[in-house]
Amino acid sequence: MAQYDNTNTFALFKNDQGDNPKRPNYTGNMNVDGIEFRISGWIREGANGKFISGTVQLKEPKAEVRGKPVVEGADEDVPF
Repeated sequence: MAQYDNTNTFALFKNDQGDNPKRPNYTGNMNVDGIEFRISGWIREGANGKFISGTVQLKEPKAEVRGKPVVEGADEDVPF
């Protein structure tokens, strides 16, 4: 099966989660020249009717969860 090229595309989905009145009405992802972005859109009303305004943020890589570092020879200093 051929791999679909998502370069220079975006997708918005209706955001039904939460009761916060400031939450975006739509959220999604956008790819511009291979760089991933997170997009949000709000339904607004102006003099010419309804429209969607939005924001774009660089998608940060997920933080790696790490445990406590293991220190070599730490048991050698224990007096018992």
